Amino acid sequence: MDLDKDREILACHGFRNLKSVHRNLCPPKLYEHAIRRSEGVIAHMGPLVVRTGKYTGRTPRDRFIVQEPSSEGQIWWGEINKPFDPEKFEHLLHRLLAYFERRSVFVQDCYVGAEEKYRVPLRVITEHAWQSLFAYNMFLRIPGNSDLDTFKPEFVVIAAPNFEADPAIDGTASEAFILIHLARRIVIIGGTGYGGEIKKSIFTIMNYLMPQQGVFPMHCSANVGRNGRSAVFFGLSGTGKTSLSADPNRALVGDDEHGWTEKGVFNFEGGCYAKVIRLSPEAEPQIYKCTRMFGTILENVIYDEETRMLDLDDASITENTRAAFPIHYIDNALQDGRADHPTDVVMLTCDAFGVLPPIAKLTVEQAVYHFLSGYTAKVAGTEAGIVEPVATFSTCFGAPFMILSPLRYAELLREKIELYKPNCWLINTGWIRGPYGVGERIPIRYTRSMVTAALDGMLENVPFEKEPYFGLYIPRACPEVPDELLRPYATWENLKRYEEQVTKLKGLFRDNFRQFAPHVEPSVRDVM
Repeated sequence: MDLDKDREILACHGFRNLKSVHRNLCPPKLYEHAIRRSEGVIAHMGPLVVRTGKYTGRTPRDRFIVQEPSSEGQIWWGEINKPFDPEKFEHLLHRLLAYFERRSVFVQDCYVGAEEKYRVPLRVITEHAWQSLFAYNMFLRIPGNSDLDTFKPEFVVIAAPNFEADPAIDGTASEAFILIHLARRIVIIGGTGYGGEIKKSIFTIMNYLMPQQGVFPMHCSANVGRNGRSAVFFGLSGTGKTSLSADPNRALVGDDEHGWTEKGVFNFEGGCYAKVIRLSPEAEPQIYKCTRMFGTILENVIYDEETRMLDLDDASITENTRAAFPIHYIDNALQDGRADHPTDVVMLTCDAFGVLPPIAKLTVEQAVYHFLSGYTAKVAGTEAGIVEPVATFSTCFGAPFMILSPLRYAELLREKIELYKPNCWLINTGWIRGPYGVGERIPIRYTRSMVTAALDGMLENVPFEKEPYFGLYIPRACPEVPDELLRPYATWENLKRYEEQVTKLKGLFRDNFRQFAPHVEPSVRDVM
């Protein structure tokens, strides 16, 4: 590489007096730099294991949107999208660039978006070699050196885990910061080494850009059956989004972020960022295999110092252990990252109250309601102080990344459903025969059977009935699933206790939906 040329390229972004520039290196070279710089270790079978420092997950309180004229009227301001002063941003950026002087930087030029019409050129500039490998794995690579020579990024991410902000001076919430400047088209990240901050900052940007072009951005996984029927899976952590979409009988489009256009669905990314705590080769063989491959980054995974054997069951650092790897490591992944319009839209929830049906077909209005609600439940043991099920509502099944009003995304969802007429399903992977602590979790084999039946069209000729509590339409039968399981009230010994839980959960839904009620049609507002 030509150091003078690379320095000239980075000078456009304000970098000066760099010690060295490592631009668009391949994984073996990035491994060499990471090991030489003591950034990580090579574990058994070849993955690179790294530690992300104090932060082993996203830190939402430290993420801000710079408040500036070109975008401030469109942003959904509040606890999620907090405003940041433009002058303080410039001051912090200046200090960050000064920090990089006489240091080495790593650069990856890449794309976001498998659909060429909507793809966004991206440059990721990092302090660590392993972060550059993360970008190499997670985003779409540019084929050919000639294209790299003429590459012009539309957005730039600068990440420096060892550079910390001073809240008193910089106006941040802590030493960590994730600042998005939409007018300057730049993201700066410091004080945290968690790779997900890079990934989700770009997803936030796509959630800003895509609706302006009529594209519906979705926090979902997607796959395609052998019959050509495609599906998208919305769901929060713990609902089974990864497990149910990583089906060996269906081709994976992507595991987390997609856009829905006039042509169909496309993956925003080129890799997977999978949670791997207690991963088993039986339940998730594809992802498990990827934790044993050269090129995979493992964040905060425990290993034996002598043998370098992994222990995926050890959560002594964090429950949020992660693997970042290229999507082509998955055997049945679609290499072009695209699929036709979904024939099925699946919304996943894990209902710890034990009252929602395991499978229900949704009307358009119900789909919009549940999309805006984004419901699942946390259970005892997941967080300190939780001793009974706690309802969690994350609008659009991804509130931390929704930079526009949720109503805008709900409008796009409705437009797509009415135009392309997919089947919409609510799949509950939570409890039956009672709430958490009394009942039991729905066996995964039954959930898989219900999802398979829905996606393969096996329920098209099955009669549905309207259950009396939530107004949801449930099938009277489903292949390989006991009939009583389809009606949760039939599995409870005490119907009165069931109805008490129903009343409690419906009240929580209504309380949460008050923020949207004045802005939606009565047919949507009155779903619950």
